Amino acid sequence: MKEHTISNEKDIKPNSKMVSLYKLTKPGITLYVMLTAGVSHYVASQGNVTYPNLFQLLLGIALGSAGALSLNQYLERDLDALMVRTKSRPLPSGKLKPHEAFWFGTTLLFAGMTYLILTVGELPAILMALSAGIYLFGYTPLKSRSYLATLVGAVPGALPVLIGWSSVNGNIEFGAILIFCIAFLWQLPHVLALSWLFREDYSRVGFLLMPPTDPLGKQIGRHMVYHSAALLFISVFPTFIGLTGSLYLLGATALGLVTLFLSIIVAKNMTEVSARKIFMWSLMYQPLILGLLVIDIVR
Repeated sequence: MKEHTISNEKDIKPNSKMVSLYKLTKPGITLYVMLTAGVSHYVASQGNVTYPNLFQLLLGIALGSAGALSLNQYLERDLDALMVRTKSRPLPSGKLKPHEAFWFGTTLLFAGMTYLILTVGELPAILMALSAGIYLFGYTPLKSRSYLATLVGAVPGALPVLIGWSSVNGNIEFGAILIFCIAFLWQLPHVLALSWLFREDYSRVGFLLMPPTDPLGKQIGRHMVYHSAALLFISVFPTFIGLTGSLYLLGATALGLVTLFLSIIVAKNMTEVSARKIFMWSLMYQPLILGLLVIDIVR
């Protein structure tokens, strides 16, 4: 029986190449970015959405985000090959060539920024470029140098809020800053839990997404509590400035208390089970808080 290998470019079918390019864009994260920007756009317009404008925003941000995420995999291809959770990705598995990923990602990123400039304005495009720059040239190299990478990486994750808001009227207002802070703080328990769950993989390649002097996870457990308490505090402010109503206030308080409660459990006893619980909860928190913003915006 003839043996076939994925490293042989002739054995890679065109549809397989397309699937690999699609996976390179990390569709789940791209969708999160689109969802966050879209909700922010909706809130900024106080529900009076011009749907062609919203579509243009979402298309531009989808292209730009997909490009930045593809370039991230290009930059980390050698490290990805060493980790169990990433070795099957398109580049380390040999399904794509490095130059293919580079040009694909670069084209998408510049297409997204150009499209945003031409359709929704310069500021959203500038913020998109800033997000990609921090992600690729700040967070990506910092992961192997400092635990501060966790905080730096949360910035591009929250910038879609400002991109979506500024696409409405070209400005960034206080309400946008509040939602940016919520998006920033939400990511921290999520990333820290993920860092604990994949600590062996990350240690293998020298990623410092958790302190190297914290083998039992006590320090990152405390940090989860601090970040969750800050999230609970800041998440209720949209109601206090008249952006949202009482339903949002009650919902945000409940969501924040659950996050804080789970963080306290993790801080007391950092285990795979407790870390996974707060990680899974964090995946639910994001769409729920965004849903509350949409439902209970004051018009």
